[in-house]
Amino acid sequence: MTQREKEIVNILKEEPTISQDDLAKRLNITRSSVAVHITNLIKKGIVLGKGYIVNEEPYIVVIGGSNIDIQGIPYSPLIDNDSNIGHVNISLGGVARNIAENTTRLNIPTRLISVIGQDLYGQSILNHASSIGLHMNDTLVVSNQKTSTYLSILDHHHDLAIAINAMDIMESLTKEYLQSKKRLIEHAQLIVCDTNVSESVLEMLFTIAKGIPIFVDTVSTTKALKIKPYLSMIHTIKPNKAELYALLDAPLTMDIMTCAQLLPTPYAYISLGHEGVLIKDHNTLTHIPTPPLEVANATGAGDAFMAGLVYATLNHESTLNSAYLAMSASRIALQSESTISDQMSEAQLLKTLKET
Repeated sequence: MTQREKEIVNILKEEPTISQDDLAKRLNITRSSVAVHITNLIKKGIVLGKGYIVNEEPYIVVIGGSNIDIQGIPYSPLIDNDSNIGHVNISLGGVARNIAENTTRLNIPTRLISVIGQDLYGQSILNHASSIGLHMNDTLVVSNQKTSTYLSILDHHHDLAIAINAMDIMESLTKEYLQSKKRLIEHAQLIVCDTNVSESVLEMLFTIAKGIPIFVDTVSTTKALKIKPYLSMIHTIKPNKAELYALLDAPLTMDIMTCAQLLPTPYAYISLGHEGVLIKDHNTLTHIPTPPLEVANATGAGDAFMAGLVYATLNHESTLNSAYLAMSASRIALQSESTISDQMSEAQLLKTLKET
């Protein structure tokens, strides 16, 4: 870098959203000169496009939904068609946002590409992200729509009974918007994507991110179908049993081992609920049972599991060790009343791994 470029980079580290006019005034040079220097820094890969992210440390990109979670938990077995006595929790959620918060808490620099409304819920999400160090400069803020809301009812065992997901705002996250984040995506160590995004956004992602490991959270049996054309291009996928069968159009009578072998994705971690996890490492399958645990809230366990997989992969762990780390992250989440445990940290993850 030239001396002038170093001066610009130092300013951008402190003020990534500074305008070129203000940069010019600060340095006592013309705006056109600033534009030339910025262009050169982008070409060198030192600055990653708008928002002026300085490429000084490895980071991951997480793409998908951000929600407000409203969760009802009954004190006794659910009674259909009646009012059930219990308690209600309101927290921040969304599969991608949850994964991003967990990876941030695990000391992984994380950039979240999502979409929120310019409302109280959206502002809460931004404020919380800022407080924990999660970067949301690349999240789209829409003024005329409401932030996504996820309404869930758990049973008295704290397992999901039914839910409604109001995510119309996700349609605002277009392939053109993702294209505008091309440079950010191209420089990521790893990408995590949920299937709340549209088919066109997924197509754009797999076009842009060639050569970068892509992890996919399938979210649901219906939404999982969006990634069927890209199964061979995915590095790691995390479906549950129902999502796996849906992805492969497999009959439910098919043995789970046989079904898993048909998956063209090289790495898969298939959730079997209380029966544990089935690991697919190319042509090798391994089943790991789940140690017993008293569950406080099962909602965020899958998101924590994915964050654990990301942590393990970035630390070059084997698939077996990756599964143990991911399950340890899940255990931390399962013991928390909140969707995201405030106990989630790298130290706590390693401690839980050792204990279990």
